[in-house]
Amino acid sequence: MSDQKTAVILVNLGTPDAPTTSAVRRYLKQFLADPRVVETPRLIWYFVLRLVILPLRPRRVAKLYASIWEKDSPIRLISESQAVGVGERLGVTVRYAMSYGHPGFETVLDELVADGHERLVILPLYPQYSGSTTGSVADALARWMTGRREVPSVSLIKDYWQHPAWQQAVAGSIRDYRERHGDAEKLLFSFHGIPVSYENRGDRYGERCRLSADAVIDALELPAHEWAMTFQSRFGPQEWLNPYTDKTLQQWAADGVRSVQVVCPGFSADCLETLEEINSENRELFLAAGGERFEYIPALNDQPVHLDALAEILRPHLL
Repeated sequence: MSDQKTAVILVNLGTPDAPTTSAVRRYLKQFLADPRVVETPRLIWYFVLRLVILPLRPRRVAKLYASIWEKDSPIRLISESQAVGVGERLGVTVRYAMSYGHPGFETVLDELVADGHERLVILPLYPQYSGSTTGSVADALARWMTGRREVPSVSLIKDYWQHPAWQQAVAGSIRDYRERHGDAEKLLFSFHGIPVSYENRGDRYGERCRLSADAVIDALELPAHEWAMTFQSRFGPQEWLNPYTDKTLQQWAADGVRSVQVVCPGFSADCLETLEEINSENRELFLAAGGERFEYIPALNDQPVHLDALAEILRPHLL
């Protein structure tokens, strides 16, 4: 695995360059213009995006990013640390890239090929495949390869929720958190959602999320009444995968549940959707509805057990 002609790219969704209205507007324009992300007919969506969303949404979203911002965006800081840690474990060049924002995926591809790497292994950091995430990475890769005189050998890993190392890493993080902080009445697995229409067209993302949660629960040996699985991050008026995270938390509190712990195993790095949407917005909803204790179990991020798992997932593709 010391072949310097081989490189690994860890790809995540992305982030704006700064928690400002202008930076968020640039980021949302790129993100929401991707037909994999929003499948609304292009002409209709063109006007909705430019006349409604981009003039109004960036200011509010910038404030949300400002509430979680460190010296940089958390997802970019974590991604950089993940690349370093996985590279140390594998002994090959490992870079991180973003589908939207910087460092851009196609830019990183250009740089690695320019540096003489002839074999690329690409791991989108989405444990469960969806056309709106890993499918978008595949599209970008295809665009990049089109028209190139020489193309490198490329391996794209579809997903890795079924890998025992990932399942044990998630289960271990929950177990460790509970050993330090105690249990809660309910454990909630919250995954990013997709519109139901995407699933109706053949995207099996929801099924993969359910199988992921089942595998982790089997490792934890939790009874059925102590946990549930939901979907978060709805956008727009259409129906998304059910049940919804926010509605479930509010209903639990109304039913007398006083303590919950929430884990988001579809996210490989903490970001706006976990740090603000879950640990702030949904915390407030649960407490306002009568809950008393809300705890967010952090994503695997750059924990050694996560880096070990990613290295184990990648290693067969480097042989």
